[in-house]
Amino acid sequence: GKWKNKERVLIFSSRGINFRTRHLMQDLRTLMPHSKADTKMDRKDQLFVINEVCEMKNCNKCIFFEAKKKQDLYMWLSNTPQGPSAKFLVQNVHTLAELKMTGNCLRGSRPLLSFDPIFDREPHYALLKELFIQIFGTPQYHPKSQPFVDHVFTFTITDERIWFRNYQIIEEDASLVEIGPRFVLNLIKIFQGSFGGPTLYENPHYQSPNMHRRLLRLSVAAKFREKQQVKEVQKIKKKGTKVLVEEDPTEVVFETPAEEKPVEIQLVKPESKPIVKDKKKLRKIQRKKQKKLFRTEGS
Repeated sequence: GKWKNKERVLIFSSRGINFRTRHLMQDLRTLMPHSKADTKMDRKDQLFVINEVCEMKNCNKCIFFEAKKKQDLYMWLSNTPQGPSAKFLVQNVHTLAELKMTGNCLRGSRPLLSFDPIFDREPHYALLKELFIQIFGTPQYHPKSQPFVDHVFTFTITDERIWFRNYQIIEEDASLVEIGPRFVLNLIKIFQGSFGGPTLYENPHYQSPNMHRRLLRLSVAAKFREKQQVKEVQKIKKKGTKVLVEEDPTEVVFETPAEEKPVEIQLVKPESKPIVKDKKKLRKIQRKKQKKLFRTEGS
């Protein structure tokens, strides 16, 4: 057959990404034979420059990983150059090398795309579904692809997030075994243009990583403040005047007075015992005296 669907995806990132993001990016390039690579983009460059890079690489789709503060990872999915584009916060990243899974698939094989039923109910999810199909779906008869379908890309919506999983299809019983990679996409905004433009949708449930870290710090500080207040209250209670309980007149009813013993006065001084420092010497002396007595009696 002829290669009609000319979808090409550019996958690259900005400078400052960590090793986990680099491995994830390489895994996506391995699983998507219709993808292309490029050098890392400088942080000072504006995002609309990516449209020119895609045009030079002859790509009409783009996956761009943006790193901030060396700990937060953002993913851009865009249809260049007209749009639309979506920005996600990437969480819980696990790569192929990290996950020790038994699944495996043929390199360059075409995947099946499985979507949650919620993608057909909400309009913004329907837009993302079409974007996922065009980006992650390997075109038929692509020169680098294989004419086999042996793995599934699943997109599931749970807790207002999109969970990506990759499973192998086992031929014997058609069961699924996870291959990897896996990650979670937290939608931030959907833009009309490519890497910018009017905002079509903004996620009301999204919480920025800076705000999340701030709330964690505030919760720890609140717990510490509460402990200090408890300690101060305990100190005040200890310093406070103790309430004296009135004497109960019935407490003495069952008390029996003890008999008075006569006082004995010792008039004679007690005999002083000889102070012997070494008891062994005393025993030797007593033995000698006894031997002398036996001798005198025997004579």
